[in-house]
Amino acid sequence: MAGMRLLPEDSDVTQLRPPAAADLISDDDRSVAADSWSIKSEYGSTLDDEQRHADATEALNYRAEYSSDKDEQDGEAVSSMLGFQSYWDSAYADELANFREHGHAGEVWFGGNVMEIVASWTKGLCMDICQGHLPNHAADANSEPVVQREKDLSGWSVLDIGTGNGLLLQELAKQGFSDLTGTDYSEGAVDLAQSLADRDGFTNVKFLVDDILETKLDKRFQLVMDKGTLDAIGLHPDGPIKRIMYWDSVSRLVAPGGLLVITSCNSTKDELVEEVDTLNQRRNAAYQQPGAVGDREASVDSPPFRYLDHVRTYPTFSFGGSVGSRVATVAFLRN
Repeated sequence: MAGMRLLPEDSDVTQLRPPAAADLISDDDRSVAADSWSIKSEYGSTLDDEQRHADATEALNYRAEYSSDKDEQDGEAVSSMLGFQSYWDSAYADELANFREHGHAGEVWFGGNVMEIVASWTKGLCMDICQGHLPNHAADANSEPVVQREKDLSGWSVLDIGTGNGLLLQELAKQGFSDLTGTDYSEGAVDLAQSLADRDGFTNVKFLVDDILETKLDKRFQLVMDKGTLDAIGLHPDGPIKRIMYWDSVSRLVAPGGLLVITSCNSTKDELVEEVDTLNQRRNAAYQQPGAVGDREASVDSPPFRYLDHVRTYPTFSFGGSVGSRVATVAFLRN
């Protein structure tokens, strides 16, 4: 498949990253964009080639019509189009108008099947934690039970960053979570998510306009969900810098002993674990500097996050002798 990078044998997911190209409307670009774009569709990769190419062509043509409020795109390729807020503002303005006219909920990032797997798997992981069970590799003599005081899921405070249409929070509400907050930097997304929650009777879910990279939230949450937000941030031309900002911000939003669950189609499980290891090393190096002051909970011996578990049940396929899946969902424990 175009745009696919083969991974080590022990990886769980095969990555989809469209390469840069000078001519954004070439046949090759349409094919690459179609492969990447299909992962966003409510129907996953089951769209026929004609529809996928039509969607990709629309996306490629649209790129020339928008510019970021904060950054200049300056000729970047299609691989960065999802990294700009103005793209999402326009997309959710269209979806909000479509909802008001036809009642449609809009597209589900990665598809509805993945969303349901994420919600049910997260519930199972949290229930295990409520009962004091941690994966063997994550338990050690110094580890404290996560959210020890909570006996059931209703007591968990949940934040979904980059919530989009908010349907993941609806799925989590169905699983028994009740303290639910969704944030997105696009006001149109928040309006759509709130409208859908009101229509569908999820009165316990609240939504706020907030940019994860410059968050104004002063609360810490026991469970933080990210389904595609880190992917979109990484597609910005300044993606590497913005990813560092992301991790610094998320570190302040996850309560000590809480969980961060990331679902990605652009990073493998191993890559996400490696990125967290890099964050931990960077934090430790900063704390070792003379006069450095960090969070009260932070220390050289206690890095912000550690790998806890990952989804192993996504459908897999073979390509070029390697086996993988399109999506990775990984849970990290906040120390």
